[in-house]
Amino acid sequence: MASGNDFEGLVARFYEPLYKFAFSLTREEADACDLTQQTFYVWAVKGHQLRDSTKVKTWLFTTLHRQFLETRRRLTRFPQQDLESAELELPVLTPELAGRLDSATTLRALAQVDDVYQAPVALFYLEGCAYKEISEILEVPLGTVKSRISRGIGQLQKILARDLAVSGRRSPSKP
Repeated sequence: MASGNDFEGLVARFYEPLYKFAFSLTREEADACDLTQQTFYVWAVKGHQLRDSTKVKTWLFTTLHRQFLETRRRLTRFPQQDLESAELELPVLTPELAGRLDSATTLRALAQVDDVYQAPVALFYLEGCAYKEISEILEVPLGTVKSRISRGIGQLQKILARDLAVSGRRSPSKP
């Protein structure tokens, strides 16, 4: 790239118009900021591949639009849900039933959770990873990690409640 297209110069020149475009798409200030930042991140990683320096503006706006569409597709496939709103969908797991859990039972139940939720739940609870680490490992947004953990826990609780209700009819000392 020509020296006039250094990264800081590009940010200074295109941040405002890219942000305005992003805001027109998202109608949310935070989402527009994220989208603009993501566009510059993609530029930092892939911008060197652009052969014609006169196409920088087009490349940036196209990249921003593609990032927006990708985000929308991801939200459609994996809608985010706050933990508080998902709480109403969770089964009730009484302390009596929870007291009968052991790690082997929990791991067997985790294996029955949908694949898309298994990894985030396992990374969070078994490996002690932070949300941000999980986001980086799975290459998904932070909100998606939180949503998947919430839904995974919901499935896990349903499976455990069902299994414990069935095993509650047997003696606790028998497998």
